[in-house]
Amino acid sequence: MSMKLTPQVKSILANYETDNAGTKANLARMLMHGKLAGTGKLIILPVDQGMEHGPARSFAANPAAYDPHYHYDLAIEAGLSAYAAPLGALECGAVTYSGQIPTILKLNNANSLSNIKNQAITGSVTDAIRLGCAGIGYTIYPGSDYCYEQMNILRELTREAKDAGLVVVVWSYPRGPLLDKAGETAVDICAYAAHIAAQMGAHIIKVKPPTDHLSLPAAKKVYEDQKVDISTLAKRVEHIMQSAFAGRRIVLFSGGEQTTDDKLYQTIQGLKDGGATGSIIGRNTFQRQRKDALTMLDKIINIFKS
Repeated sequence: MSMKLTPQVKSILANYETDNAGTKANLARMLMHGKLAGTGKLIILPVDQGMEHGPARSFAANPAAYDPHYHYDLAIEAGLSAYAAPLGALECGAVTYSGQIPTILKLNNANSLSNIKNQAITGSVTDAIRLGCAGIGYTIYPGSDYCYEQMNILRELTREAKDAGLVVVVWSYPRGPLLDKAGETAVDICAYAAHIAAQMGAHIIKVKPPTDHLSLPAAKKVYEDQKVDISTLAKRVEHIMQSAFAGRRIVLFSGGEQTTDDKLYQTIQGLKDGGATGSIIGRNTFQRQRKDALTMLDKIINIFKS
């Protein structure tokens, strides 16, 4: 089915002024795919949790999810915009599901057997092209002792990906010696993380939903002096979008730890009201039974559509 680009999608593509036809086509592929096609919103299924947290912690609650094909199927049936995973998982279904959903190859990963705030490179731009991916994904930990090294690697991968016509998705997760647990999702820190990813050349930025906590004393003073409104999730999301080049970059927010349905819908409503481009939602879907996950994803899609 061919689809004409909608005004919403055209205006998003126009924000990426230096990208080649290949990258714009891949960005359009995601924006024109699934149940949110043409709305200018995106929902992506990320499944790197097996690598990050271990297989049982990720999949024992719903054993069908040990199979990488399960996630391809879930993302396709739910009508999501794209599916993101590490090399091995994408290789498992790349041929079976070729052309059925845009994919994003996650190029670095951590694991829970080490407490070092760093990630290993687990794939390449060449792998992404070979697997027919629309983009690459990469995580940086602003605040970590390794963040400059991660940013140097990201710069090279971004250049390579853009030359090859791929979309660059950056997970920007602050952590490190200056940040306690509350600091990792503080609104000033999330805004900073989004801005760093935008400056690094990301097309799509992923951050966590921000709390009203202010972490850095120097920033706290400015937020208070300038009366930046951070009273509601919607207002905080608005501020994150503002920090991503005044909304010229796509920003997606995670679903976070597994939570109750109502709490998750409340979060999604706050994201939507704040002008978020969409959501990247993993554990909250694949740790539920398939029919429950499909019902939930449908509701989330309708919140973003409404």
